[in-house]
This record gives sequence, structure tokens and C-alpha cells, in this order.
Amino acid sequence: MSDTPIIEERENGPLVVKGITHMRDTQGNEVECKPVMALCRCGQSKSKPYCDGSHKDAGFESRGGTPAGRDRLITYVGKEISVNFNPLLCSHAAQCGKLVKHVFNAAEKPWVQPDNGTVEDVQAVVAACPSGALSIADTSEPHLLPERAQIQIEKNGPYWVLDVQSPVPPQAENMSDRKFVLCRCGLSGNKPYCDGTHRDAKWRDD
Repeated sequence: MSDTPIIEERENGPLVVKGITHMRDTQGNEVECKPVMALCRCGQSKSKPYCDGSHKDAGFESRGGTPAGRDRLITYVGKEISVNFNPLLCSHAAQCGKLVKHVFNAAEKPWVQPDNGTVEDVQAVVAACPSGALSIADTSEPHLLPERAQIQIEKNGPYWVLDVQSPVPPQAENMSDRKFVLCRCGLSGNKPYCDGTHRDAKWRDD
């Protein structure tokens, strides 16, 4: 087996993870990593995050549905730094509003105002964005949090993935192949990627 960590998808079944050495659960605790693990992505397993075969009874399908956001790149221009945003990639983790609400505030228009904060503020939020929906304009290198696990499981949300080969090529404009989020509830219209549907559906993982 290759030493390169990789995620593969089984048709109408789980995500098969190989070569992962660093995974954290919804509480931020380290999870024992086996050479090969099958992770639930239908949202129905009784032993989450692992697959227990529930996808068969649930009639889970690997594709289908309507994405919650449009695949378009919006640029919010600032004097010192500008930010790109693609709604299709947004998983609504809300790291932006938690960290720097004076720059990223969904209650205001425009919701991203780079000049309301420092360059460091904006860079910190972009690095914390798990999906890569937010990026710094005019650069091809993603801002990353070095302490992130290869897979981090969001409570009532998707798998946050960092530096692991994706099961399918990027499916949206400006999408990073280094950090992305994979659907865990089975409801995304952009599977295998998360499109934030779990939030509107009030999906719970317990």
C-alpha cells in the first residue's frame, strides 16, 4: 500500500481512508488510525464515524441532489488584501464569524469587508476556513493551519480534510486540492464534498 494518504469513495457506500496517521474526533481528541478505515458518509451509521453498512438500508447514493450554493468566485477587494469566496464550497463552519466578526459578518452587506481588519486578521480567517471557500486573492497557495489534523470531524458537520488525496478531482472554481470538506450527512448536493446542507437540514450525528 502506498505511503501517500488517500481517500477513496465506494459507489453508494463509505469513504475508504488509507494511510492516515492523524485524525481527531468531534471533541478534538486523537483517534487511533488504522491502515485502512471505512468512514460513514450516509449519515445513518450507528457507529459513527465508521461505516456499519447502514447506507444499504438507507438507499444512499453517491451522487444526486442540487448543490446549496452556486459555483462562482466572488472577490471582496480591500486596499491591502482581497478575499475570494466560492459559495458552492462553503460548509458553514462559521470560523470566519467566530474569529474576526468585524471583517466577516453575514448580517452586513457586503459580508466580507477586508478593510475593517488587518492583513493578519484576514489571513488568519482564511487559514481557519476548513473548506477553502475563502482564499486570498491573487495567490495560488492556500493559507493553512499547520496544527490541523489530516482529518478532523466537525460536530454535526463534515470531515475537514488537509493534505490527503481527494476521492475525486476538484469540482468547483478555485477549489484547493490541499484542504476541503467531505459530506458526512449524506445530504449534500455536491457529493462527495460538503455544500452546507447539514446545517439547513439540522442534521445531528448522535
